Amino acid sequence: MPFTLTPSYDDNPRLQDLVDRLRDYLDGELAAYEAEAGLVPESTYTRAVLEPVWRRSRELGFYGVHLPPEHGGLGLTHTELAALKEEVGASGRILQHSVLGDMGGPLRAGSIIEYATGHQLEKYLLPVVRGERACCFSLTETDAGSDVRAMTTVAVPDGDGWRLTGHKVFSSAGPFADFSVLIARMAGGATEESDAEPVFSAFLVDLDAPGCTVLPGQTPMSGEHIEADIVLDNCRVGPGQLLGSVGDGLRIGLGRVTTNRLLHCPTVLGLARRALDLTLDFARTRQVFGAPLGALQSVQHKLADMATAYYAARSMTYDALAALDAGAKPRTEAFMCKLFVAENAFRIADEAVQIHGKAGLVRGAEVEWIFRRLRMFRVLTGSSEIQKNGIARNLLMPTPPSSSPLVPAAPSRNPLSPAPPL
Repeated sequence: MPFTLTPSYDDNPRLQDLVDRLRDYLDGELAAYEAEAGLVPESTYTRAVLEPVWRRSRELGFYGVHLPPEHGGLGLTHTELAALKEEVGASGRILQHSVLGDMGGPLRAGSIIEYATGHQLEKYLLPVVRGERACCFSLTETDAGSDVRAMTTVAVPDGDGWRLTGHKVFSSAGPFADFSVLIARMAGGATEESDAEPVFSAFLVDLDAPGCTVLPGQTPMSGEHIEADIVLDNCRVGPGQLLGSVGDGLRIGLGRVTTNRLLHCPTVLGLARRALDLTLDFARTRQVFGAPLGALQSVQHKLADMATAYYAARSMTYDALAALDAGAKPRTEAFMCKLFVAENAFRIADEAVQIHGKAGLVRGAEVEWIFRRLRMFRVLTGSSEIQKNGIARNLLMPTPPSSSPLVPAAPSRNPLSPAPPL
């Protein structure tokens, strides 16, 4: 894999065509749309702003492109999808998350299609694929992040359905979603006084249903208004809203963790690539003491370190993705990629700000926003410490227990035992 800031895929004509068309859309039509709408990274998005992007991306073949042909996609490999996600991340577009459907779209809903009934496909998921509806995912609670089993949102039986009560936080895309894929603990499971294992299920919850309230979520340091709290107060869901079977909640909520962990990395690599590209341009054009900033050896060394870190992070990510496409289960490698990409992408962004000097410190500077965004990735989707726990555990236990790899084992009562990976 050669080092380049403009990757080409001559050995894969289909992918090269997709990348070329995607770049044209990102740099042309979408850039013009954002400028006309006056969007900045901290704008509050409305459905009126987002839906045209969803539909246009669908018309161009990008929205849901990873899905199988029967759902309107091309059935991309993980490596092909990663290449598109990297291009989106490197584009500098504000609405980059809406092009492939990361934020409330097919990339959010795609992994749960296999669990859906025909009715659920028609009512909930296929409209998302067509850009007509949006969804969010609600798992996290204030005191249930890495320790998802600590969630208190409960589903109490009510006739042939259930009534949900609880408070979910950090539901990305919640402010403009129509429904949530929501995980709840089934009433009658474990309690503090009981050794019974808790049982969790997944529900498709209409966000305009009685007893369901969507509140503005906390604003992350990126400044994006994309989070919501989902508050449930005796909200009824019918049997047709149970996704999968009772007890499938963590399998659905945490399913495909290795794949998802790896597929977060290309977007981050794209952001790091954008930061490096912007910094190279600044170093070439910024004049200091009568010469370009890039003539200073100290700056050259920083640029060399940034490029080397990007190349290493990208190479290991695509190596793991190739193994995944070949049928392997690169669990340890996925932990390693998430750790290495997160830490090194942030270092790239940090050096980008340093080289830009005061110009990189002001709000509105693109490298400043990338810095904030990449700082978050060291925590989101599993912190760096969680990744290290997973790596070390796999090194120390080459043959893991026979329990399902998709559902973390119940935590040991020994307080010194490591927490389950996420």
